[in-house]
Amino acid sequence: MADLKVLVVDDEVRIRKLVKDFLVKKEYRVLEAADGEEAVKVFFENNDIALIILDVMMPKMDGWQVCREIREYSKVPIIMLTAKSDEQDELTGFELGVDEYISKPFSPKILMARVDAILRRTSKLDENGVITAGNIVVNKVAHTVEVNGKPVDLSYKEFELLVYFMENQGIALSREQILNNVWNYDYFGDARTIDTHVKKLRAKLAKEGDYIKTIWGMGYKFEVNG
Repeated sequence: MADLKVLVVDDEVRIRKLVKDFLVKKEYRVLEAADGEEAVKVFFENNDIALIILDVMMPKMDGWQVCREIREYSKVPIIMLTAKSDEQDELTGFELGVDEYISKPFSPKILMARVDAILRRTSKLDENGVITAGNIVVNKVAHTVEVNGKPVDLSYKEFELLVYFMENQGIALSREQILNNVWNYDYFGDARTIDTHVKKLRAKLAKEGDYIKTIWGMGYKFEVNG
């Protein structure tokens, strides 16, 4: 994945250097920005950025605003770094379309594991192809979803959640299993994160949203019939 560009945004030079060093070892190409305004400028000057690692607290423009501006035009995966561990901040991040949420101080190895996982799923190197279930067709390479032949616009996490459900049809999935597999094994979240995403996903799938069954007190099951 040596051709993939990662934009690292943090006002702390040492954090940028730390993250950049680990990314370079993985042969990613790294762009940097020291504040929110610079981040937006760099992003729009480079139309091939594959992922953004974005700090929340920055001068000129904070990470939330950067995320809002970029999400107006792009679904590029975003990993948010924050010094806070406030649950509401985390939920706000997911509402804005943040894909991963890591609190400082963080383990660089864990961060790299998440970077690798996201870029494996979203890069053109993914060769997993098409999944079909009932009236839903998902192309994992093109990152597209069609329901009854019509395109459906999903966020990155909604897409990952749908793929996970479709690849585990007929299996009762606990919320813990979903967190571990869709939000990665070391993500510490709660049921509300999943329930919020399931609610949005069902709404976007319209009638086919009924394929996602609620198993009260446990989690969900994706089932086309029954």
